[in-house]
Amino acid sequence: MQEYIQKRVLDICAYILETKATVRHTAQVFQISKSTVHKDMTERLPSLNKHLASRIKSIFEYNKAERHLRGGEATRRKYKDLA
Repeated sequence: MQEYIQKRVLDICAYILETKATVRHTAQVFQISKSTVHKDMTERLPSLNKHLASRIKSIFEYNKAERHLRGGEATRRKYKDLA
């Protein structure tokens, strides 16, 4: 793995651990695609640091479990603003 990719993976990891951000939000902050964030965290990070990878996985699972609530809230705000 190239050095700049390793640095990006570790930077993204640190950001997610600090903020518990979603993949979408992280992609916006780092100006990369969601698929790149996902690949970095699920495929590349385990080869660098298995402990960090397990912590990231738990955050991703939490965000996945909560996403239906965030989507419902976004829809509620959308229609509240239209009224």
